[in-house]
Amino acid sequence: SRARKVASAKRVIYLYMAGGMSHLDTLDVKPGAETQGPTKAISTTADGMQISEHLPRLARHGKHLAIVNSLHSRTGAHQQGNYLMHTSYEMRGTIQHPAMGAWLLKFQGKDNPTLPANVVIGGGSRHPGAGFFESSFAPVAIGNPSRGLQNVEAYLEQDDFQYRLGLSEKLGRSFQEHYQKKSVRAYASAYDDAVKLMQSPDLEAFDISRESEKTREAYGDDRFGQGCLLARRLVESGVRFVEVSLGGWDTHQANFVKVPQRCDILDRAMSALITDLELRGLLDETLIVLTSEFGRTPKVNQNVGRDHYPKAFSCAFAGGGIVGGRRWGKTDENGEKVVENPVTPPDINATIGYALGLPLDQVLYSPSKRPFTAAHKGQPIVDLFA
Repeated sequence: SRARKVASAKRVIYLYMAGGMSHLDTLDVKPGAETQGPTKAISTTADGMQISEHLPRLARHGKHLAIVNSLHSRTGAHQQGNYLMHTSYEMRGTIQHPAMGAWLLKFQGKDNPTLPANVVIGGGSRHPGAGFFESSFAPVAIGNPSRGLQNVEAYLEQDDFQYRLGLSEKLGRSFQEHYQKKSVRAYASAYDDAVKLMQSPDLEAFDISRESEKTREAYGDDRFGQGCLLARRLVESGVRFVEVSLGGWDTHQANFVKVPQRCDILDRAMSALITDLELRGLLDETLIVLTSEFGRTPKVNQNVGRDHYPKAFSCAFAGGGIVGGRRWGKTDENGEKVVENPVTPPDINATIGYALGLPLDQVLYSPSKRPFTAAHKGQPIVDLFA
C-alpha cells in the first residue's frame, strides 16, 4: 500500500469554495500577464512565494501553506465538478460514490463514540454523502453554525422519553427482523445515534456561543467564518472530517468586485483557523484542505468576469504533516495551461488519504459488486510531506 504506516493527520477540515474559485486572483497570480487584470501579487512569509493581494492574512501564514497550482480536469460544470472533487469519480446515473469523509470513517471509525464523526457546514445540498456505504457514514448537515445542531433536546421528562423510545423499539422490532434492508437498518441506527447524541456531554462542541467575543470576531462575522470556528471546536472534540463551504465564486460578471469580497471572508477565517489550531497544538494532526471544483478563464469576458475553466486551477493544504512554504506544479505565464507536475482531483483525494494513513489500494465493493477504492486512480503528492 502507498499509505504510510504512521499517519500524522487524524482529522480533516475541508474548506470548499463552491462555484469555481479564480486561480489567477487567489493562489496563482501572474504579475505582468495580460490575463491577470487588476489583481496584484504580494509576498508571503515563505521565500519567493507570492499570492493575491486579496489574501493578506494568509500571506502571513505562507510558511504553513503548500499550494498546488497544477490542478486540471475535463469537468467544467458545477455539479459534476463538485462531485468529482469530492469523490474522485465522475458522476453516474446508476451509482452514488462516497465522499472522503465517508471513506475515512469506513476505514478508521470514530474518535468520539457519541458525536457524529462526519459533518458538513453550509452548502450540503450537492454533497455526495455516504454514497453506496451505509447511511451511518454520511455527514450530518448544519446550515447555520451559530445555531449549531438543531432539535437535540427532548421536550419530555426522561422517564416518559425512555418509555416512548422503548415502545417504539418494541413496535418496530418484528418489522426490522422481517425486512433486513439497508434503508430499514439506516432508519433504526439513526434513532440510536440521535439518542446517544442527545445524552452526550460533548454536545456543547456544537455551541460556538461558548467562545469568547474576541475569538468569534477573529474568524469573521459571517457563516463561513463562524463555520470554521465550529469546525475547530468539532475536531477538538474528536470529529474526524468537517467540511465548511463558501459559495459565491461563480464570477461570470464583475469578477474583480466579487472575488475580493469572497477572498476577505476566506482570508480572515482560514487565517484564524490556522492560528487557533497552532496555538492549541492541533495543527500537526489536522489537515486543512482549500479547494474548488475548477478555476476561472484567464481571459476576462465582456462582463468583466471570468468563466468556467477546468483546464488549470489551484488548491492548498496546511497542517496534518504537510511541509509548508512551497508550491507544487506550475501553469504557464498566463495561467492558461499546466506545464509542470499535473494533478487531478483524484490525486488531491489520494493526498488527503495518504495524510490520514488510509489504505488507498484497498478495494471495497458496492452493493452491485463493483470494485472501488478511496481515491479511484489518484496518486498522492508525497513530496508535500517531506
